[in-house]
Amino acid sequence: MPRRPVVTAAKAIKALSRVGYAFDRQKGSHVTLRHVSSGRTVTVPDHGSRPLKPGILSDVLDRAGLTVEEFRRLLR
Repeated sequence: MPRRPVVTAAKAIKALSRVGYAFDRQKGSHVTLRHVSSGRTVTVPDHGSRPLKPGILSDVLDRAGLTVEEFRRLLR
C-alpha cells in the first residue's frame, strides 16, 4: 500500500475541489465539502498549518471515494 502524502487541510481541500467537491459549510475548524453531482459530503478538520494526521487523511479519502494514488495526482 502506498504511503499517504503529508498535506495540510488547505492543500487537501484544493485537491478535492479538482474532482468536484465544493465548500458547503464550516463549523469551527471543520470544513464540510459537498460533491456537486453526487451530493456526497466530506469533512476536513482545518487546524492551520499543521498537517492532517494519517488516520484523518485516510478517512477523508475513504469518504471521498479516492485512492492514495488518485489523491497524489490531484496534488500536482
